[in-house]
Amino acid sequence: METVTTYILLFFIYSFLGWLMEIGVTIVQDHKLVNRGFLIGPYCPIYGFGCLLILILLKKYTSEPLLLFIMAIVICSLLEYITSLYMEKIFHARWWDYSNRKMNINGRICLETMIPFGILGMGIVYIVNPFLLKIIHTWPTNLIQIIAIFLTISLLIDFSISTKIIFNFRKEMKSLEKDYTEEISKKVREILVKRGYLHKRLISAFPHMETYREHLENLRKEINRNLNKERNKKD
Repeated sequence: METVTTYILLFFIYSFLGWLMEIGVTIVQDHKLVNRGFLIGPYCPIYGFGCLLILILLKKYTSEPLLLFIMAIVICSLLEYITSLYMEKIFHARWWDYSNRKMNINGRICLETMIPFGILGMGIVYIVNPFLLKIIHTWPTNLIQIIAIFLTISLLIDFSISTKIIFNFRKEMKSLEKDYTEEISKKVREILVKRGYLHKRLISAFPHMETYREHLENLRKEINRNLNKERNKKD
């Protein structure tokens, strides 16, 4: 039980560190602060899962740095590819896209991200994780369990809310396709401009979520075309 709760705690720590890294990259590239990630909270679970997979599966390769580096690349790249494919199948949206980068595979993974995976994997195994374990092992077992339970419940609630937002969004898009009246046009504009914080945060967090963005834009253009036709007929 102690080992399980320790891994849960490590999962959230690495998820938070991954979130911080995504925030940092966004600030450097886009010069603005964006809450990256599918979830509302300050964590990116893909980093947590990736780090745990490296720690658990590559434990026996700690004496072979080069092999560990290569295996970390393989594990993290597979995880990123599978996650991208899964989320696109479930939500019908591309959450990130590396199609414009060299040596990419279906736009889901690319060489530019693979090399950092290997470097980060080595850093986690040899530096970060030993440091974190030293700190965690000084905490009382009961405290670790309480924190792990609280964080797990928070993550499940967050995941439920975020998933509901996406499916509600898809449902609204399907309903808008049924008609092209002025009333529908206003609804589209509300979706594009006046969405709540959680909806706008999700779209800004994933600038490559092209399926929804293109769909909305095409729908808006079609509505405007129909409205202009109606106005021309009246004139």
